[in-house]
Amino acid sequence: MELTWHGHSTWHVTVGGTELLIDPFFDNPKTGLEPSDVDTPDYVLLTHGHADHIAHAGAFSDATLVATPELTSYCQEEFGYEDAVGGMGMNLGGTVDCGDATVTMVRADHTNGIMTENELSGGMPASFVIADGDPTGDASTTLYNAGDTALMSEMNDVIGDYLEPDAAIVPIGDHFTMGPQQAGVAVDWTGADHAFPQHYDTFPPIEQDPADFADAVSDAEVHALEADEPFNLE
Repeated sequence: MELTWHGHSTWHVTVGGTELLIDPFFDNPKTGLEPSDVDTPDYVLLTHGHADHIAHAGAFSDATLVATPELTSYCQEEFGYEDAVGGMGMNLGGTVDCGDATVTMVRADHTNGIMTENELSGGMPASFVIADGDPTGDASTTLYNAGDTALMSEMNDVIGDYLEPDAAIVPIGDHFTMGPQQAGVAVDWTGADHAFPQHYDTFPPIEQDPADFADAVSDAEVHALEADEPFNLE
């Protein structure tokens, strides 16, 4: 499994021969890429409908969309997506096959209004567990992307105990999500061996030093990635 962070909460994940793009938003100070610089992936995964997570979703509308039914419907009407998992999206607790990957949608504690002239609901905000096989199998490599979330007991009780991710991507920016200290607790609760910070240094309210996050993590190895540089997760 190969991971590339494009700044903020935008990730490119390669599982076998399958390419997944999570929360495309390239108007951030970490990346030097424009959406046109990125090949269309096989799947676009959207955690929720805030602008800093779907701003460039329309650039990849030839991909298959993975999102809640409410957000899927919005993206089909607004961005022209024709393909979505199950034809209508998926929902919390579900697992779907996405090429060589399996994707499980789990809960995030956040809001999910889509800021249009008449604000729309994107349904529940979500996070994803991506695996290269059975997400509960010992032989699989499993990645938890927490999306935008507060600290929640489900990270310990469900994601950690049941899905047992090898790696966790968590927001550390504070103000809108967890800050470094709570994000460190989140990683410890998941039991992950590797941890990656996201959702920081994009706007003044979320400026953070990832070293503070690393100090808050007890057991996992922390990787504060440079944007646009691939990382091989084994």
